[in-house]
Amino acid sequence: MSPRLVFVGAPGSGKTTIGKSVAIHLKIDFIDVDSEIEMDEKMTISDIFVHKGEAYFRELEVNKIKELLIKFSGVLSLGGGAILNQETREALAISPVVWLQVSPGEASSRVGMGLSRPVLMGNVRSTLVKLLEERTPLYEEVADWQIDTTDKEIDEIVQEVLLQTSEVN
Repeated sequence: MSPRLVFVGAPGSGKTTIGKSVAIHLKIDFIDVDSEIEMDEKMTISDIFVHKGEAYFRELEVNKIKELLIKFSGVLSLGGGAILNQETREALAISPVVWLQVSPGEASSRVGMGLSRPVLMGNVRSTLVKLLEERTPLYEEVADWQIDTTDKEIDEIVQEVLLQTSEVN
């Protein structure tokens, strides 16, 4: 058993929003990895970064992803930086992965000031540009296909995902 679909992408690309909607359309469960970690740790991702550090969070993240890739069969949304871990990228080979792409400008307007997103503290737009430069090759590595979410309505993106999944299954 493994997820029917995994979403990756930069902060603000729509992984959680699109993932939830796709899961509803497919009548299957949805899990956001960051939310699972927050429930397990009983603190926000931001608080984990501040009090325990990014390395601690990344270790929790890779372990949670590997666990869910084995036992969960719905739609899974990963945090934007999850693909930084080689173990995670290798583990993703068992599931179809959709890379939701977004322009830095649109992502920064979607995430606002990034207060709940520790890697975006400070100048959100310039940080997103830097993150996308660093992470794009890794998203490309794990993705079975990509969908650009820039300037698109949620329903339009969901329909694109559903069309792709029907072609895969």
